[in-house]
Amino acid sequence: MAVGTKDLAPEQLRGLDDTKLADELKKAKEELFNLRFQSATGQLDNHGRLRAVKKDIARIYTEMRERELGIGSAPAAPKAPEKAEKVEKKAAKADKKADKAEKADKAEKKAKKADKAQEADA
Repeated sequence: MAVGTKDLAPEQLRGLDDTKLADELKKAKEELFNLRFQSATGQLDNHGRLRAVKKDIARIYTEMRERELGIGSAPAAPKAPEKAEKVEKKAAKADKKADKAEKADKAEKKAKKADKAQEADA
């Protein structure tokens, strides 16, 4: 059986996004600092907890490194709505450009008709 916190199993770490992973790392480091301080002052009750927290920190660093190398990836669910919004914005911009192009074509046709009418009058 692996030593460590049940909340920080590798499967659960993979489910966290990068900011939450960094928060977990910060919490674990703070806990390790406090445990070391307790150990130095002789107040530490559970010496096994030091080992468990060190292993948790190592798991977090491993997950972060895997993501950095492209081996593992952060959860993709939150990214999908952002992409959908970007696609909608691009479509709206394309529609606006098409409307402007149509207006420009109409203006050009009116100008041509006016020129032809002036040539006919002359």
